[in-house]
Formats: sequence, C-alpha cells, structure tokens
Amino acid sequence: MRDDTEDPNYLMANERMNLMNMAKLSIKGLIESALNLGRTLDSDYAPLQQFFVVMEHCLKHGLKAKKTFLGQNKSFWGPLELVEKLVPEAAEITASVKDLPGLKTPVGRGRAWLRLALMQKKLSEYMKALINKKELLSEFYEPNALMMEEEGAIIAGLLVGLNVIDANFCMKGEDLDSQVGVIDFSMYLKDGNSSKGSEGDGQITAILDQKNYVEELNRHLNATVNNLQAKVDALEKSNTKLTEELAVANNRIITLQEEMERVKEESSYILESNRKGPKQDRTSEGQALSEARKHLKEETQLRLDVEKELEIQISIRQEMELAMKMLEKDVCEKQDALVCLRQQLDDLRALKHELAFKLQSSDLGVKQKSELNSRLEEKTNQMAATIKQLEQRLRQAERGRQSAELDNRLFKQDFGEKINSLQLEVEELTRQRNQFELELKQERERRLQYNRSTPGKGFQKPEPKTDGKHKVQEENVKLKKPLEESHRLQSHPVDEQDQPLLSAKSQMCQLCQQDGSLTKNVCKNCRGTFCDACSTNELPLPSSIEPERVCNPCHEHLIKQYSNSPS
Repeated sequence: MRDDTEDPNYLMANERMNLMNMAKLSIKGLIESALNLGRTLDSDYAPLQQFFVVMEHCLKHGLKAKKTFLGQNKSFWGPLELVEKLVPEAAEITASVKDLPGLKTPVGRGRAWLRLALMQKKLSEYMKALINKKELLSEFYEPNALMMEEEGAIIAGLLVGLNVIDANFCMKGEDLDSQVGVIDFSMYLKDGNSSKGSEGDGQITAILDQKNYVEELNRHLNATVNNLQAKVDALEKSNTKLTEELAVANNRIITLQEEMERVKEESSYILESNRKGPKQDRTSEGQALSEARKHLKEETQLRLDVEKELEIQISIRQEMELAMKMLEKDVCEKQDALVCLRQQLDDLRALKHELAFKLQSSDLGVKQKSELNSRLEEKTNQMAATIKQLEQRLRQAERGRQSAELDNRLFKQDFGEKINSLQLEVEELTRQRNQFELELKQERERRLQYNRSTPGKGFQKPEPKTDGKHKVQEENVKLKKPLEESHRLQSHPVDEQDQPLLSAKSQMCQLCQQDGSLTKNVCKNCRGTFCDACSTNELPLPSSIEPERVCNPCHEHLIKQYSNSPS
C-alpha cells in the first residue's frame, strides 16, 4: 500500500503549511522588532532580510520550471510583472526595476520589486490583486502551489500589518543577483526558559512546525544535491565524449592536410608532365586534373565543415565548463546551507528534549495538585456536613431560646408584679430580722455586763434573753413562708437579673431547709441551692444540649413544658 507521505499532493500541502507558518513568524517578528526599534529600517536589518527570504520561498513554491540549456530555471519575476496590468500604480515599480542598473537575472528583478513595493507600503494590496486572478497565475504556477491555494490569501492578509513599518533601501544589482535565499531558523527559535503557562502550547506547536519545515527543506536539499551530482556526472561523461570527438576531428584534420599536400604535389607533377608530354595526353591529364581539383574542393569544403563543427564543439565545451563552475558554486552554497540547517535541526532537537522534560515535570506537578485538590474537596465536604449539623443544632437552639424567651415573657407578665412585691416584703423582713439581731446582740451585751456587775446571780437563766430567742424564731418562721413562696415562683425561668439575687440570699437547701453540713448543688435552671436529695435529676436545657443538674420542682416544670411544646 502506498504511503501518504510519498504522495506529491501531501508533500505540497505540507510545504504550504510550513511556509505559511514561517511567514507568520517572520511577519510577527519583523513588526514587533520594528516597533521596539522605533526607526526607519534599512537593508542591513536581519529580520527584514529574513522576511524577504521567506517571501521569495513562498513565491517560488509550485512555480513551473522553464527548461534552458543549463537546466531548469524557476523565476518568480514573471508573475510579479503581471501586477502592473492589474494595479496601475505598480507600473512605476516595474519600470524602476527594469531601469535599475546592474540587474542581470530575473530573480534579482523580483527581489528588487518586493523591496520597492514594501517601501511604497502597497505590498499587501499588490499580492491580493495577484492572488485574486487565478487564471493568470495558472500560467506560472502548478494547481497546488501556495499562490493558488488558501495559504496565499492568508499570507497576503498578514502583509497588511507591514504598512506600519517605514523602510528605506539602497539596492545594488550585483547584491540582489548573488544573494543566497536561506532561512535562518535561529531567529525564530523560542528560549525554553521564557515559555510560560498558556503560551507554552503555542510555542511548542510553532517549534514543531519549524522542525517539520526544516526536515522537509533538508529532504529537498538532499534531492537537489543528488540531482546536481547526477548532472555533474552526465556533464563529465559528455565532456569526455566531446574530448574524444575533438581528438578524432583533429586527427581527421591532420589527415586531410596530409592528403591536401599530397594532392598539391601530384597536381604540380601532372602540370610539369603536361608541359613536357605530347598534346594527346593533355586531354586525359586535364580530366585527371579537373577530377583532382574537384576532389580538392570537396576536401576543402569538408575541412571547413569540420573546422566549423570544431568551433561549435569548443564553444559547447566552454559553456559546459562555465556551467560546471556555476554548479560547483551552487553545490558548495547548498552544502553550507545544509550544514547550517543540520545545526539548527540539532538545536531544535535539544530544545524539543528540554520541552519534553519540562512537560513531564509540569504533568507531575499537575498530578500532585489534582491529588491535593481531591483531598481539599474531601475536607470541604466534611466541613460542609459539619456546618449543616451545626446549623441544625443552631436552629434547634434558636427555637429553644425563642420558646424560653416567650415563656419568660409570659411568666413576667403573669408573676412579675407578685415577684416584685414578694421581693420587697422579703427585703423588709430581712431588714427587720437584722434589726432584731442587732437588738438581741445589744441585749446580750447588757446582760453580760449585768452578770459581771452581779456575780452571785450569774447562773440564773435570764428571761429577757429567752424572750429575745422566741422573737427571733418567730421572725424566722415568718421569713420562711415568703421564701418558700418565692422559691415556688422561682421554679419557673426568670431573667438573668433576678437569678443572682435569689441564689445569693439562700445558702441552705431552699426546698427542705437543711443545714450547711450537707453537700449543696446549684440548679442550672433557677440557680438555687439544693441538697443532693432535692436535686437528683438531670435534663438538657435551652442554653446547653448536654444534660445539666436541676432541682425537683424545675424537673417537673420542664417535663411538663417539653411535653406541651410542639418542638
């Protein structure tokens, strides 16, 4: 089965794509460097020279060859001459090129035309007008040439950007005729350290396109060198054959000269014999002499023909030697260009290896980042689940707080005035108790002084003291009743301002009124002080999800409240 890479159409399409990529690179590099330079460009500017070389290769692609004595001649001057028929403004450029002294080759005229069109800032317009006339270009180009396909129109569109460049050239015919159009790929090679991020893929693609074009150009150069070598061999064989024919002609000339001398001697001998002999022999001798003269004339004509042919062979040999010299010069230039291209190809391969290594390292970094991203996503999902749980608990706590606030507000509305009155009464009773205790203390002091003043009666039981104790006990009984009533009211939730006051007043168990020798616990709901027997239960409160110790009245009240609450 035939390989597609050997198909001429495939090769031509590949060459068109490579030339278009090189044209993009050269035009982009020329515009960027010219804008950074900020001055008028001259003919010594390297990016500008490379642009003209690339344009020359684009115009030569698919050009039909004209056969001459020295071989096939491909010149793009013929299509460029048609521009003056399509655009009248181009007539001035064409006339200037034809009048330019020193130009001897069509290639030099084409190079001069490109430079003048760029100085006139009309190169894009001329190329578009030429590409639109495919019927005229078909005389000079093959059907699948770059100028006949879409790539030519793309390059013509890219040339519009060159109108921002000011160029000034000093053209010499000898320089334009003798230039060697070799593309310097080192100007378009990207440094591996400067490739970053999103630009790396585009630079790798451009470098691979350059590599493909270099390989294609290298293959064509090898084929050209092989063809030139075959022509050199054929010319050497032809030269050897012409040398042999020339030796044969020289030998034949020498032979003819000897025969001519011999004929002259015979004719002189015959003349002398005719003068001496009888007249009847003169007729036969005259006939012989006329035949000898006729033969001499034929030999002379043959000698002239041989000399003419010899001159023609000598001129052909000189032309062959000149062609050999030109071919040797061309082969040397092609070999130098081939060495340069091979060096650039080695640079491209080294750059490709470096880019491949960087690509592997970047892939490893991307893999690590993806693993880290997956772990972060797992943690994010866990945190999201935790946040949902916390939000649910927060909503439950908010509902509990709202219900507690509502109960507290209702409780304040129902029992607020009564609690305030009871607190005022408790404060009044506490003040009276303190007053009674003060009076009891004063009475004890007076009684102690009295006992000291009357030592015989020291062991008698004083009646006032007993009366004072009874009064204190009666006051305590009176105080217990409002305290029990306040504790009953305090079993419901109250606000934070009332809780510290009630818990601070009672240091004993507020339910069973036990003494302080037993262990005391603080109810987390009403903040009262209770013994272990009166605070054995635990319940979750609105302020805390965990179960907390509460007193028995608060436990009963909270159980009823939780059973009646819909939440």
